[in-house]
Amino acid sequence: MNNENYEKGIIFALGALFLVGLQPIIANSRPLSLDPYFFAATTCIVEAIIFFPLMLIERKRIRLSHEKDLITNEDISTLLNGWKDNKILLIYIGINFGIAQVLFFWGYQLAGAINGSLSQKTVVIFGLLFGYLINKEKVRYPQIIFSLLLFFGLVLAVTAGKFNLLEFNIGVLLIIITATLWMLAHSLTKPILDKNEATPVQLVFIRNFLSGLFLISTYFIFFPIENIFLIFDSISLFFIILMGLAYGLGLFCWYKVLTYLGTSKGSAITSGTPIVTIIFATIILGEIFTIFHIIGTLLVIFSVLMIVRPRKDENK
Repeated sequence: MNNENYEKGIIFALGALFLVGLQPIIANSRPLSLDPYFFAATTCIVEAIIFFPLMLIERKRIRLSHEKDLITNEDISTLLNGWKDNKILLIYIGINFGIAQVLFFWGYQLAGAINGSLSQKTVVIFGLLFGYLINKEKVRYPQIIFSLLLFFGLVLAVTAGKFNLLEFNIGVLLIIITATLWMLAHSLTKPILDKNEATPVQLVFIRNFLSGLFLISTYFIFFPIENIFLIFDSISLFFIILMGLAYGLGLFCWYKVLTYLGTSKGSAITSGTPIVTIIFATIILGEIFTIFHIIGTLLVIFSVLMIVRPRKDENK
């Protein structure tokens, strides 16, 4: 890895760290009139709008690479049209992420930004679980041990050290379910990326377009049609666009991190997202940050660092 790529990777990692840490603050600062369902639907559409031109630029670059004989005829066909062989799976992925987006906003609304941010780190645990079950990826014993420590830190923080699971915050459970859905979908789409049947940018656009379409088409089954006028309210529109930008650009930064640094280094740097959330949640939302949050946050971040740490033989 050359210094230029490393520096770019660090910049994008810090961008992802800030944007992901800011998402719970934006979500819980929105007007009460913006229910989680409508907020999820509209932010998915904003994200699709962000990634559409990025996808077009990427497809143009792929064609130019083919013209310069840098990509074979077979590879360009797969990269540009491989997604068509996975239509059923992509439709499921769109619905999956749509439901997850609703649960994401609903969960943060009930759990609070700090507890929700810590709960979101369970993505690491479910990444290991589904990677093993679906893609037959190896899981090391230390990763299992630190996954348990991560969960212990989470329970310590959200129960204020009481460990009373009967009074476990329903919002925290919703965020954990969200993390489960996210990593299930990521594990299912990994073979598509490995076979170059789609690029990350293509997948993000397709999933958000389908998620937005699914949520908008089902929204008015449960909610009054007059709610459509929420998009004409300047404050509501501001938060919809702001959330879409934070989420969409956060994803863009993350995929750039994977390009320049790889999963382990990128995950290590962005493991500190709860710290960003805690700072802004305390200042902007007035949430109370306890000693149990401090201990729980340290345990969660330390566990994530140990779980994503590559083995010594992988560094050689």
